[in-house]
Amino acid sequence: MKVDRRSFLSFVIGGAAGTALSPLPWKLMDDSSIWTQMWPWTPVPPDGKVTYEDTTCSLCPGGCGISVRKVDNRAIKIEGKAGHPINDGGICILGLSGLQLLYGPTRIKSPMKRIGERGQGRWQKISWDEAMAILTEKLADVRSKGEAHTVAAIAGSGSGTVPALLQRFMTAYGSPNFIRTPSHRDADELAVKTLFGANGRTGFDVENADYILSFGSGIVDGWGSPVRMIRAASSWKEKNTTVVQVEPRFSNSAAKASRWVPVNPGTEADLALGIAAVMVAHNLVGAGAVTGFSNWKNELLASHAPQRASQITGVSADVIVDLAKGFARANRPLALCGRGKGQTAGSLRETVAVYMLNALTGNVNRQGGMWAVPEADYIRWPEVVPDSLASAGLAQPRIDGAGTDRYTNARYLPNRLADSVNGSGPYPLQVLLVAGANPCHDLPDAHSVRTAFARIPFIVSFSSFQDETAAMSDLLLPDHVYLERYEDVPVDAGLAQQVIGLSKPVVSPQFNTRHLGETLIMTARAMGGTIADAFTWDDYETCLEETLAEKWDLLMEEGVWVQADIDPVADTVRLAGLDAPGVQAEGDINSFPLLLIPYDSIRISSRTIGTPPFMIKTVNDTVIKGKDGFVEINPLTAGAAGLDEGALATLTTPRGEARVRVHLFEGIQPGVLAMVRGLGHTAFDGYLAGKGVNVNELIGPVEDPSAGHDAAWGIRAKLAKA
Repeated sequence: MKVDRRSFLSFVIGGAAGTALSPLPWKLMDDSSIWTQMWPWTPVPPDGKVTYEDTTCSLCPGGCGISVRKVDNRAIKIEGKAGHPINDGGICILGLSGLQLLYGPTRIKSPMKRIGERGQGRWQKISWDEAMAILTEKLADVRSKGEAHTVAAIAGSGSGTVPALLQRFMTAYGSPNFIRTPSHRDADELAVKTLFGANGRTGFDVENADYILSFGSGIVDGWGSPVRMIRAASSWKEKNTTVVQVEPRFSNSAAKASRWVPVNPGTEADLALGIAAVMVAHNLVGAGAVTGFSNWKNELLASHAPQRASQITGVSADVIVDLAKGFARANRPLALCGRGKGQTAGSLRETVAVYMLNALTGNVNRQGGMWAVPEADYIRWPEVVPDSLASAGLAQPRIDGAGTDRYTNARYLPNRLADSVNGSGPYPLQVLLVAGANPCHDLPDAHSVRTAFARIPFIVSFSSFQDETAAMSDLLLPDHVYLERYEDVPVDAGLAQQVIGLSKPVVSPQFNTRHLGETLIMTARAMGGTIADAFTWDDYETCLEETLAEKWDLLMEEGVWVQADIDPVADTVRLAGLDAPGVQAEGDINSFPLLLIPYDSIRISSRTIGTPPFMIKTVNDTVIKGKDGFVEINPLTAGAAGLDEGALATLTTPRGEARVRVHLFEGIQPGVLAMVRGLGHTAFDGYLAGKGVNVNELIGPVEDPSAGHDAAWGIRAKLAKA
């Protein structure tokens, strides 16, 4: 049976989300159809014995259990693992495409050192012994000069043993500069600290809520754990759960919702506060839900009355009142936030305002509500004992400014890294280690990021793939991919319980790569002294087994550990964090009369992993056509500019300019433009490189005044005929 691209899309995110996650549609993509595609680098599996091996997918924060079908030692298909507590047999399109990452041509096959200018792509293969010698000699030289603080590390995650090993190495070495790539977790953690007075994260019992109020969260577009959310969306239909999607664009999540509420971009916090004001005015607040409420009540009623909120948000006062009453009178109402897939931090004000709605109904730490989940604490290693060189380095301020007097509550500020390196920082950066991240493509104002990286004398990439950051590096020490390695996978993506998955190697390493954990342990051992003393394990697998302790046997057998009964970090919510000013879009309205907002698609990988060819084939031709990317525009706005469907245009913002095609879309407000994240790569293969525009070339970071995180939701723009 032939399945064209549009038909395939209907299975992935169409009306029957539950069906899309059942085995049936994926059987249409059977082994023969996958392996007979025109991928010149795809080996055809031999005849042989068929076996299955289970592991955990770590291509996104979802933490799904997967089952890999093999013939001999060759993997031929990835399926969702039946009975897994997160995805129960379901699989997303990225997970399904994992074999193209395992066997694809963009893999870095061995250690390499740069022999030409940065960006020329001239590399020399070297042995692991030579690569380790280059790395340790460089690090030892910098440290011997008392400049350990001029080394930084960027990691794609802050959870699990591998990021913990990297952070531990930085501490023992003497640098305070471990940096996590941005995501909504930045604002989420700070909101929990603000509201509950403790460290932790939120979890959302979406399966048992009966009224979902989503402020821009891509509930079927990749937010949280994507397969879990799509399964939940399917169950909402069966349970007649009300789902309200608040965002400026008619997204797939809005199409799946019971109701779409278009809102002026960047005013979601004002709408949440307007809803809260109605709840207060109509006595729809749960008794004793919030401490400090009486001090805030009058200000809320005066500043965020429905008529005033309507003027700001563009949502009518009647709709605001209706939303407030519907939310407050539900048995188990639940408000969510984190735009799209939750890949940007967002503002503390918006996050606190949305979470406060849950608190006002009293639906916190209850079935169907928001939970204050403690941080996972299974990594219990001895404290690092720094020597004098390390102590001196750790006493220096961070390169990104996090933790300083101005940004006291921020743990990581990657949005400030480029400006710091380009001259505003406290010192020059000499060495940068990059693991599980692609900042040269994924951070806003990508041009400034690349300019900053060009100033750093020595960059080491541990990427498994030839991405944009690897291209800017001096030394490549490729990690195994997720199907070739052991690794713990803590799942923090909105779950209301503690979950740890275990990735296990289902095939032997295909190339001359090395586990990042192993590389870090060996580097510490080679550095000697107190650095080596902090890494007492013989190898990474020993470290992992000892760290997981009593969980290890269960994880090896079941592949997942779940602690359903958690002790919340606190039960009392205190009112704070709402007095910060809103975040405005960069640019002058007279020079740039339009607004450009990015959006996420489940069909395009907009995280560190580049979109595999199988996924690219599913993208609609109103998003990419040939090499051209599209910008969505309301027909009224397009008509005023003399632009027709498919017309070539020049899109300009204060940060950059790009050639685009126009897609007329009535599901976006007049005066607003939208562009998908995840395109515009210069690296990877011909299926992805050179297609579309990287929206991060056009939008820059905007600091949240209360936290320092990047809270940009868009940027002012103009569009003209090309």
